[in-house]
Amino acid sequence: MDALLGERRYLAGSQHTLADWRAFPTLLRFDLVYHGLFRANRRRLIDYANLWPYLRDLYQTPRVAPTVDFDHFIRGYNLNLPQLNPAGIIPIGPDLDFWEPHRRERLGD
Repeated sequence: MDALLGERRYLAGSQHTLADWRAFPTLLRFDLVYHGLFRANRRRLIDYANLWPYLRDLYQTPRVAPTVDFDHFIRGYNLNLPQLNPAGIIPIGPDLDFWEPHRRERLGD
């Protein structure tokens, strides 16, 4: 995905499609939940040159950010999977800036 997103703004071209919005929840949760809880820790999403700006691009789409409840999914995953987090510890990080400019407009609208 990272290589593909280096050539185009969205997965299927210059406009977002259902494919982008299907990937959005997984990407949104990756660094905040999956990286630590599921030990998906080879790389963080923010370590990818194109995936991290792509996610911010989607998040910054008008009317999208207010629909995202970070606390809900961080607490939900960490409290409801006792086999992975028996102590129910809620991590305080990472501190990610989803409002950092994504600069993906250069790939076309």
